[in-house]
Parts: sequence; C-alpha cells; structure tokens
Amino acid sequence: MTQEQWSVVDRYFTDLLVPSDPVLDAALDTSAAAGLPPQNVSPNQGKLLFLLAQIQGARTILEIGTLGGYSTIWLARALPSDGRLIALEADPKHAEVAVANIARAGLADIVELRLGRALSTLEQLASDGSGPFDLIFIDADKPSNPDYLAWALKLSRRGSLIIADNVVRDGAVVNPASDDPSVQGVRRFNELLAAQGRVSATAIQTVGSKGYDGFVLALVTD
Repeated sequence: MTQEQWSVVDRYFTDLLVPSDPVLDAALDTSAAAGLPPQNVSPNQGKLLFLLAQIQGARTILEIGTLGGYSTIWLARALPSDGRLIALEADPKHAEVAVANIARAGLADIVELRLGRALSTLEQLASDGSGPFDLIFIDADKPSNPDYLAWALKLSRRGSLIIADNVVRDGAVVNPASDDPSVQGVRRFNELLAAQGRVSATAIQTVGSKGYDGFVLALVTD
C-alpha cells in the first residue's frame, strides 16, 4: 500500500459520500491562500466528525484548535439552531481566517471563537461555568495534549464524547524513545486516558489523503 493508493481511495469515497460543498471548499481555499499550514481534517474525516456529533445528539461543542475553521464548520453544522460551539485558537492570523470562513458558512450565531493560548482560555471557560460540553474535539499542539485531556474531563459530563486527532503520528506513537515532543505528548495523553477511570476509550488508525494517523474516541462514563 502506498500514499498514492490511500489518496485515490480517499477521493473515491469523498466523491461518492461527501459531495462538493462550495462553503467548505472556500474555507480550504481561503486557508491555503492565507498561508495556513495544510493541517485541516480531510473531507471524509470532517464528515465523520459531523456524523459523530449528530449521533451524539450534541447541543454544545468545544473545539480545541481551530486553524482556518474547516472542522469547525463541519461540527457546527451538526448542531441544532440553538446549539453553540466554542472554538479556541492561539494564532491571531488563523483566527482571522477562521472567523471569515465561519461567517461565510452562516454560522456566526452558533460559533464563538476565543483567541488565546488554549490552556488560558480553557481555565477561563471553567471559571465562567461554560461547560459541560456534549462533545470536545482536541486538535491543537500535541505536547499539550495531556493538559487538554485534564481540562476536557473538567468540562465534560457523563455521556460526553472526547475526540483527539493525530494520535498515531505516522506510527511513531509506538516509540517510547522518540525525541519528538508531539509524539511524547500523544503518548502521555494515551497513558493518562488508559489510567482514567471516568472514560471508556479506543483508538482508530486511519489512512488517506492525510497520510497515516488516527483518532482517539473517549466516552465519559462517570
């Protein structure tokens, strides 16, 4: 199996099951034109997030790491008209692009973007009593994943779904001696999750246009 074949199969499923959407396409184009890193979830992965939020019956969503707002749009579209999504983004340039993309999608009334380091904005959310959230999507700097998990648990309830992206790292996650801070952050996240009695979790490996990676899904059970 090669990256080329993974990408071809990804396009096959995207063409069949994820019809082209001018709003989502514009979000990707705008992000690329602004020089944002090409780290958005793929269309198939975006549709997966959308379906998971719908299956969850989510009315409130927290997204840690927004980039240009592509995944934000997918998640927000799964919410009812009176739902809310709070998106956290540390980079002002990324936030500016995301706000424009979210507004173009007609979701400005549902999505609130908070600018600043997530560890600070998460503390503020807890202080404000903004939780609990029905679904929390973690897709920010990986070295901070253990801290994001701690805050996600504080901002969740029994039945909340926590999803973390990029947990396989092209297979490097199995290397305990890795000197990559992102790998070590993900490994520590996984270890803390495994030791956490409040959740039931699993991991899914993925291949496709985004290469070899995966998601962790954790259901808060207590």
